[in-house]
Amino acid sequence: MKSSFSLENYERALLVSYALKGRTRPNTGITSAKESLSELGELAKSAGAQVAGSRFYQREKIDAATLLGRGNTAELKNEAKRLNLNLIIFDGNLSPSQHRNIEREVDRRVIDRTQLILDIFARHAHTREGQLQVELAQLNYLLPRLAGSAQELSRMGGGIGARGPGEQKLETDRRRIRERIRKIKRAIESVRRQRSIRRRARQAVPLATVALVGYTNAGKSTLFNALTKADVLTSSKMFATLDPTVRALKLPSRRRVLLADTVGFIRDLPPDLIAAFRATLEEVQEAALILQVSDISSPLGAEENAEVEKILDELGVADRPRLRVFNKIDKLDPAELESLKRLIQAKSSALRDPRNASFVSAERCEGLGELVAHIDRMIAIDPIVEVHLSIPVSRGREIAAVYASGRVLNSELRNGHMQLTARVPESLAGKLDAFEISHRLRAGESARNVL
Repeated sequence: MKSSFSLENYERALLVSYALKGRTRPNTGITSAKESLSELGELAKSAGAQVAGSRFYQREKIDAATLLGRGNTAELKNEAKRLNLNLIIFDGNLSPSQHRNIEREVDRRVIDRTQLILDIFARHAHTREGQLQVELAQLNYLLPRLAGSAQELSRMGGGIGARGPGEQKLETDRRRIRERIRKIKRAIESVRRQRSIRRRARQAVPLATVALVGYTNAGKSTLFNALTKADVLTSSKMFATLDPTVRALKLPSRRRVLLADTVGFIRDLPPDLIAAFRATLEEVQEAALILQVSDISSPLGAEENAEVEKILDELGVADRPRLRVFNKIDKLDPAELESLKRLIQAKSSALRDPRNASFVSAERCEGLGELVAHIDRMIAIDPIVEVHLSIPVSRGREIAAVYASGRVLNSELRNGHMQLTARVPESLAGKLDAFEISHRLRAGESARNVL
């Protein structure tokens, strides 16, 4: 959703983080202020800001009016003036009153982390549903901030944190905004019904969905492109992928699955945003297998994976079959990679299948064959069965289907019939019942076990 004009080419921002003395940053598992500010900086750059500096404050307690206290707020004002800044971004969520008070004191635009994330989503939503979802989340964020916010609303025409509903020139009247929210919800529901119809049509053919999930910038879209030969946008910027993309992937067993690329997760993702972006998250909830992609080279890998686990739990899919995919192995030297592999496998030893991990470089297409084979082993939908068939040579379509979708182990032409022993998806075997000449076996099952 694009604004009528944009300030992104010259918005200079100051990043602000804080913590209570003796504690980590509130609501985050990241222990270092430097790491937290670094992530905020990446988000700011993704939104088009030029980061001119950062400040970290330790407080005995949080000031209810200005978060940091009057003295620190006055210091921020002087710093913004000295650096010629027009934007201050807080690494946390401000209450409506704190937001108004700080902006009045520093005489600069102020946004918090939620606003920043919403802005990035507004930049990257291209489908109608994605745009509607962005606007819904922004309006839900804006609604409790209407009181006394005339100055803020007058600025909603552009700038980081102000894309989307600003273009609608929203009235400050709560009733009108609630009415707009209701209309958006109805429109989203209509789009979701259409998508549900398409999904049911897909499910009529036994194709499993495999969903890529992971922390933002873990390389999901690069992996998606490498596996499916698609051209989904890849970028080092956070949340480059917003709208869900689904492509077919052929497995070594000749079965086909649907691979879904999804939005990246991030710590403290606003609940309204999770609720609003059901389009991409529904692909996760419908998935037969989840590929949890991690950046193995990230120093914050443990914290990032913990956030992914938390969101998967909130979506109710924590128990879904899952394959851990450790991406960006090319960023590590061989000795470091081997050490991390041993550590990961040791930590997985308590699981039912400690081998449930693949190590890849999506950018260099390394380890993809092993990954696809691993996916093939874990997909239970439309299992492979071994069949013995006698098909008249005049039935070329059926013979071609066996060769196209299965693996022929033995073939012989006899009395105008093709005698075939093949491993095929169970759905295809069902269509070939009339040509079977012996008991059907699951792949890997022996005749002795059947008799």
